[in-house]
Amino acid sequence: MYNEYFDRKIDEYKNDGRYRVFNDILRERGDFPRSIWYGKYAPKNIINWCSNDYLGQGQNEYVVSAMHSALDQTGSGSGGTRNIGGNTHYHVTLEKELASLHQTEGALLFTSAYVANEWSLIALSRIIPNICFISDSKNHASLIVGINHSKAPKMIFEHNNMDELELALQTCQMNDQIPVIVFESVYSMDGDISPIQAICDLADKYKAMTYIDEVHAVGLYGDTGGGYCQMLGLSHRIDILNGTLGKAFGVQGGYIAGNSNIIDAIRCVASGFIFTTSTSPIICAGALASIRYLRDNPHLRDKQQERAIKLKHMLAEANIPVHKNACTHIVPVMINDAFKCKEASDRLLNEFGIYIQPINSPTVQAGTERLRIAPTPYHDDVMMIQLVQALKEVLE
Repeated sequence: MYNEYFDRKIDEYKNDGRYRVFNDILRERGDFPRSIWYGKYAPKNIINWCSNDYLGQGQNEYVVSAMHSALDQTGSGSGGTRNIGGNTHYHVTLEKELASLHQTEGALLFTSAYVANEWSLIALSRIIPNICFISDSKNHASLIVGINHSKAPKMIFEHNNMDELELALQTCQMNDQIPVIVFESVYSMDGDISPIQAICDLADKYKAMTYIDEVHAVGLYGDTGGGYCQMLGLSHRIDILNGTLGKAFGVQGGYIAGNSNIIDAIRCVASGFIFTTSTSPIICAGALASIRYLRDNPHLRDKQQERAIKLKHMLAEANIPVHKNACTHIVPVMINDAFKCKEASDRLLNEFGIYIQPINSPTVQAGTERLRIAPTPYHDDVMMIQLVQALKEVLE
């Protein structure tokens, strides 16, 4: 009866280039980043260049073995919420491991980093009277939604603009509000970083809390994979850190880490934690193995950085435009047109067996569409040469 509304919305997305097509992909264990694409006519072998499994931990033999063992020991699911039957030894051990990784007193698991962000921010608004969130303009959707759903006062500062941040903090001070600065370490669409130390300095000056999203940094930076804050020696200056198990650690789920009283209070208040079935013990077992492996094997982080740096040099030599602020492992090739971005992605897949999904609005601002490339330690020189040649031909 109401199909016209749904049809109209779909047409709207198709007409302005925002309509998303999910390709049917199958990863092959032991052969990452090679995958199989189930196309319209037949399966095709491809190279995956856009996976967030940044270090290939999804195929790590120790991770897979740990998950097999947990499956044989516990069965498939957790059995319920953490409060009702779903709190297992695996959950408790993993939270202790995460707290140790980030040198904090506690950690709390959520079913995803998105849920962790959304409900931690909502919980903060219910715990702290007179709270005001001060948010970077390029923050992830989960942070934006969490702040909006909290219904607390908020201010937005221009991306990485410390003058605007300080003005917002001064406004909070005049209004007798308790400021919480919400920002990320690595911004995943531009591949740039935030001035973490400068933000912490302002937080100290104006007695603000700091809430940082490190999902694109945990496992990838720092001596033991504790993230960008660990690499800079600033972990002790962050009140709440958000991380994911679904990217560099190669499994699924999210978490926050911080002082034990902060974690305990959020645990008591966050409905998105309380009223949902807990993460499967199998996932927890894999995450534990992955975190411990990456603590002891920094060579994967080093290799990934080397691959990203080399690829950027090759793209520059080929005059292929990369985002001007990209300085991390993320390599955004700028297309700046939604339809051309989708066409380039389709041609790379169909003609060259190269899989890079287009990044369009609302993930990025309309007119700044891009192909977001994520090199891993397993992308070799031949793959990189083939990628650059294909990009050059398609973009020309």
